[in-house]
Formats: sequence, structure tokens, C-alpha cells
Amino acid sequence: MTIDTTTRIEATPSPTPYAPEPPARLEWAKHAPEVYKAMIRLDAAAKRGLDPKLYELVKIRASQINHCALCIDMHTKDALAAGESVERIVQLSAWEESRAFYTERELAALELTEAVTVLTDGFVPDEVYEKAAAHFEEAELAQLIAAIAVINAWNRFGVTCRMAPGHYRPGQHG
Repeated sequence: MTIDTTTRIEATPSPTPYAPEPPARLEWAKHAPEVYKAMIRLDAAAKRGLDPKLYELVKIRASQINHCALCIDMHTKDALAAGESVERIVQLSAWEESRAFYTERELAALELTEAVTVLTDGFVPDEVYEKAAAHFEEAELAQLIAAIAVINAWNRFGVTCRMAPGHYRPGQHG
């Protein structure tokens, strides 16, 4: 077999470039460092005693609801680093139709996450709270509620300040 070395292989054309990354509105952590440090401490306290994969699923789901691209990027990467499957992360935005991917405990946590995150629909329904309470001991339920509240606060900073996704690597803080 002979190879024709005179034939030149052309490089494939480069893909269409991505849209430009919009600049952040405000580097809030730089201008409010004590608040940022307090949020880091609050976040660390809120996750104590919670399963790392469940914790990341809750953070991703709240961030999806709140349209926080930075937090979706960050917590998807953290979930993968914690051993979560791509399949379960992909299905998370449609968890109600993809219930077979999650345990009853995880489903209760996701339902509580949505109820706490979307307070414009009214109070957290008793049946949602009771379902979560049936799957989590009181101390763990308190931690779960704290984790949901904290990610919602982070989402508000990220969305308001228009913080860009794509730059986070697992293990980084902030």
C-alpha cells in the first residue's frame, strides 16, 4: 500500500464563534468583601450533614429556576466532581417527568426546593413540607432548608450582577 503524500488535507473550517460574553455589571464580592465572606461561611454551614450529591442537585435546580447561569455552571461541575451522573443532571430540569432517575428522598428535596424558590406562587404548601419532613430528620431538614435559602441568595447576586458562567473549576470558591 502506498500513501499519496502530495494530497493535502485541509483543516476543517472553524465553528461559528460564540456570542461575546457580556461584562459583569458589578464585582460585588470585591466591593462588599465582608458580605461575600459571610456568604461563604453561611454556605459551608448550610451544607453540613447533607449528602454532597443531593446538595448539588438542589443547588442546580434552584439555579435553573432563577436563571443563574453562573451557579448552574458551578454546581453542575461540582456535582460531576462529587460523582453525580451526567444523565441525572441533564434530566434535572424536567425532574417531575423524569422521576425514575431520582429517589423518593431526592424528589422530596427537589419539590421543596421549587416551593421555597418560587415563593411568588404562595407559601410552601403543607403537603410539600410534610413530604420532605417524612424523608429527612428535623436537623437535616433544617440544613436542607438552609441550603435552599443560601443558593437562592447566591443566585440573586449572580443574576443581578450578571456574573458570567464558564470560568469555574471544581474546588474553586467564588
